[in-house]
Amino acid sequence: MTTSMLIRDGLVIDTDPVPAVLGRADVLVRDGLIAAVGPGLHAPPDADVLDATGRLVLPGFVDTHRHVWQAAVRATLPDATLPAYLERILGGLAPRYRPDDVFTGTLAGALECLDSGVTTLVDWSNIQLGPGHTDASVAALRDSGIRAVFGYCYGGDGDLDALAAETARVRRAHFDGSGGSGGSGGTVGMAMAALGPEIAGEERALREWRLARDLDLPITVHMGGFGPESAARGLAFLDAHGLWDRPATYVHANHYTGDEFKRLAAHGGTFSATPAVEAILDIGPPPTGRARAAGAPTGLGADVVTSGPGDMFSIMRAAYVLERGRPGGAGLGLTAADVLRMATIEGAEAIGLADVTGSLAPGKQADVLVLRTDTLGLAVAHDPVAAVVLSADVRNVDTVLVGGRVVKRGGALLGQDVPALLTALAESAGRLTAA
Repeated sequence: MTTSMLIRDGLVIDTDPVPAVLGRADVLVRDGLIAAVGPGLHAPPDADVLDATGRLVLPGFVDTHRHVWQAAVRATLPDATLPAYLERILGGLAPRYRPDDVFTGTLAGALECLDSGVTTLVDWSNIQLGPGHTDASVAALRDSGIRAVFGYCYGGDGDLDALAAETARVRRAHFDGSGGSGGSGGTVGMAMAALGPEIAGEERALREWRLARDLDLPITVHMGGFGPESAARGLAFLDAHGLWDRPATYVHANHYTGDEFKRLAAHGGTFSATPAVEAILDIGPPPTGRARAAGAPTGLGADVVTSGPGDMFSIMRAAYVLERGRPGGAGLGLTAADVLRMATIEGAEAIGLADVTGSLAPGKQADVLVLRTDTLGLAVAHDPVAAVVLSADVRNVDTVLVGGRVVKRGGALLGQDVPALLTALAESAGRLTAA
């Protein structure tokens, strides 16, 4: 049966090829897809009509890098740097996680995304301590209704044959035929979340790269964030083993030079910046402007809520301020429109989903965000694009669609028992952080 929705008379912002205000218009959704955008569209007889008068209508946000499982340990590590994060969170708290903790944290983290207008997510899931943890992660993402790429990071011992066998099992058991697409409404695809040569050493990194090729998985990898010498060694590793044929998304690419960014871009590399957490944990100067100057799609991410914010509005502002505040005016070319593009279509490009989401082009999945403007913080905004980036917050998120399915409306999440989830999250947090 055909299902339709007409979002009527909103102020529409689209993002491709560049963010632009289309004016007062309607958005017609049919069978989960954007069917048309324009003024005075006809509502089919079966259509659910949403009056968006006085609202902003735009594509949902794309978070290109987040460790979603950490929702239960939010704000446990403020004012720290990366070594402390590695010791306290990954070394201390992560081993305490049971599968039910993973499910609760991942579901809560994914719903946090939807609540704040993030409709597409790369879950860099480095809590895969066993098959039960994996089952819980995937189930939670699917139950949330978000569009996601599950970045599988094997968390067993150092046995590389076990890494290969378990990654192949996860691909076969949970993602047979879907790979990393995340293409239809609310579905979850898979990627290889590679530790990479700078963290895990060359032997494991080589196995990760070859396994991604064999299983036809996209790669998302932490590379370039551990200092200039380490970044250069990582690229030498790709050279030595001829791995450039498998493009990757490079996360925390803070220490690459301009030439290295260009080289990565020439080989199909894309980038994910998490500017708030990169600044808080002292990972390095923001890569946003330099990566984009190399011609590579660059998306944004929250990374970890243990030490930073979890909503895209805060992340966009961090990207804008940190880039424009570079010494000598080096980042003043970055505009608010550039940042909104990074949070939407450019993020989708970075993770290989630009044909699926990130803009309001007819034929794409209807991942749509409606923002209310009748608040003191967003009223009478003269530049709607700048207002989304610099003035809006989670309170303005009125309605969210993923693949045409309404997951939030009138400011409330639908189809979820949020009070029960919050109770479970508090219980999980208490056990995980108990002395």
